[in-house]
Order: sequence, then structure tokens, then C-alpha cells
Amino acid sequence: MTLYVNPVRRPSRRRMIEDMMRDWDEDYTVEITFPIDVKAETESFTIKALLPGVNPEDLDIQIVNEIVTIAGELKADREEGETYLLTERPSGRFHRVLTLPTPLNADKVEADLENGVLILVVPKAEEAKPHTIKIKQK
Repeated sequence: MTLYVNPVRRPSRRRMIEDMMRDWDEDYTVEITFPIDVKAETESFTIKALLPGVNPEDLDIQIVNEIVTIAGELKADREEGETYLLTERPSGRFHRVLTLPTPLNADKVEADLENGVLILVVPKAEEAKPHTIKIKQK
């Protein structure tokens, strides 16, 4: 299932197909995706991810070279054995891998999760930052 800013109801045909797939394949899981904005700045990248209902302790963020991985789990508070007439809120594991155009400095990353929005400020590695060269006149 996909998370959207404005949730859209799943058509009954899609819901029926997902239910059939779960009955047919025990390992079938609906993929949870989430929207991301990436802003390039001179010294860093700012990544904003919409993750409503996710707790900070359920997130795993890894940075290697120019690759950022955001993974975690969205837990549903549904009670076992209860009869639900409708269950549209997604639950389960998710992950997203972003490849940025320059190497990153993973030691100085700032992460904040507030009101369901994850904000990562990822500085560029020193060799990826622009350098000004002064020209000497003879």
C-alpha cells in the first residue's frame, strides 16, 4: 500500500486482488512506500520524508558514500481476534534507497522526526564541496 498526503481509497478491485494474493501466497506483502523531497544546497542535501505514525525507535537510517537508506516498520494497533469492517491503514516493514550525486559526510548528519515528517540534513563530503581557486597575476 502507498502512503499519500491525501489518502485515496483503494478501488474494490485492487483490494480484492490483494486479498486473493494473500490467500494464494503466504509471503505476499503489500509494499509500503512514502513520498520524499530532496533539496540540494551548496554544503548539504536536505531530505524530507513523510512517515506518519512511525516512531523514531522504529527507523533505521544508513549512509554509505552517496547512498542513503531509510528503513523501518509501521506498526498497526489492531487487536487480534477483533472483527474489523475496514482496515486501510498500512502496517509492516518499509525501505527506500536514494543515490545522491556526490559523496556524503555520514558523521555530521542531523535527523529530526516531528509530526510525521523526517528531516535529514546530510552534509556533502569535503571533496564534493565546490572550491574557489584564486588566480595569481604575473
